[in-house]
Amino acid sequence: MSEEKPRGIVRYEAVEDDYLHKRQLQRSAGWILLWALGVGAVISGDFSGWNFGLASGGFGGLAIATLLMALMYVCMVFSIAELSAALPHAGGFYSFTRNAFGPFGGFLCGVTDTIEYVITPAVVVFFIGSYMQTLLPTVPLVIWWVLFYAVFVLINIRGVELTLKAGLVVTAIAAAVLVIFFVAVIFSGKFDPALLVNIPPEPGNPNWLPFGWAGVFKALPYAIWFYLAIEQLPLAAEEAHDTVRDIPKALIWGIVTLLLLSLFVLVLNTGMPATFDIKDDTGKVIETVTGAAAISRTGAPVADGFKAIFGEGLIFTVLTSLAVAGLIASFHTIIYAYGRVLFSLSRAGYYPRWISITSKFHTPAIALIVGALIGLACILILDSSGQTVLIGSTLINMAVLGAVISYATVMVSYIKLKISRPDLDRPYLSPLGIGGAAIGAVLAIVALLACFADPAYQPAVAWVVSFCGGDGCLFPALFAP
Repeated sequence: MSEEKPRGIVRYEAVEDDYLHKRQLQRSAGWILLWALGVGAVISGDFSGWNFGLASGGFGGLAIATLLMALMYVCMVFSIAELSAALPHAGGFYSFTRNAFGPFGGFLCGVTDTIEYVITPAVVVFFIGSYMQTLLPTVPLVIWWVLFYAVFVLINIRGVELTLKAGLVVTAIAAAVLVIFFVAVIFSGKFDPALLVNIPPEPGNPNWLPFGWAGVFKALPYAIWFYLAIEQLPLAAEEAHDTVRDIPKALIWGIVTLLLLSLFVLVLNTGMPATFDIKDDTGKVIETVTGAAAISRTGAPVADGFKAIFGEGLIFTVLTSLAVAGLIASFHTIIYAYGRVLFSLSRAGYYPRWISITSKFHTPAIALIVGALIGLACILILDSSGQTVLIGSTLINMAVLGAVISYATVMVSYIKLKISRPDLDRPYLSPLGIGGAAIGAVLAIVALLACFADPAYQPAVAWVVSFCGGDGCLFPALFAP
């Protein structure tokens, strides 16, 4: 735990006798609820966000980027499955890194985890607003943002059992909507492989790879959106019925589910004759595009796919309404995640300790509220800049940057602990071992560099770097007692 010291210093401090008693969580989750927690946290990535990678790399570029990032996540999932069974603590990545590299290493990883989990709900709630505007276009986006934050923070405060059961329901609905979408696309007869590659290529490049290998590199952050947040499962270690068995099982089945969903979404959604109107500064339509060229621009690609199949009638309205469940599933479960990250780091003294005091429901209520306020502030600041159309992609880059730093850190921690602590009890062993962790770490570093590839988003990414770097940390400075 940390105390008031010169900046950049982390050390232990004595606390009162009832310190941990005020900061206890309740065990309420089996592996199926944990599976829903992991898949639910990610599944919004199948409904929105990934499609911006088409604009960066075209279909071929995004497909290659997705395969590379899928490999990275498989390597990471096996590594953290082993670590979560060996070190079953609510801190997740922070706990693993602290055991490998000490308090300061844990602090650095904890800051990047904070960025990922606090920014990601802001991304998702932006897309929720985009989907809701297709149904109720007169309601301002900010109303949806505030409303959804308020409702789902309250559910998380009321108790982990309610949180996890609600997560199971919305995750099941979201997965069902995707399956309905896949079946509808296949049997509608409207899927056209030619639409996958209709983005005009740069000179000298083929249609399937319109921006060359540079496009693959730029598409990496968006490919990550198919899988980002599955790694939150170890945060539930202190709330699982049987941590050493349930967490690894949920992680492995979770990544298998996500790999299958991402494959079908990438191909079937991109090849639909959805349309998008490109407008000039006066709002006049200057061009209407379709297929990959349209999907690359929209904030609601699955909804546009449904519209291409069913038109704008009742079926479209019902299915689009249900599709919001996919976004809600991620929004709901990542709120859970940032609450546990802030709780764990506050309990350890890295952030102000009042943040980790739990409610009468044994949930980190203060942490949940603080994270919501920061997420809302980020999205409102970007919105006030007048660049609403760039909010989703900008926030994705910010969240992904925090994520890939923590990925590289945790896989290096895995290697370090395998070498330095061979005697550590490991009830589950990764079949990929040190080699898999090394491959995953290299891919994470490549993805980190890709976050700087698009000049339009470099200011946001630079803000994240400044958050992590320098003397001290912005977060404690904002909320210090």
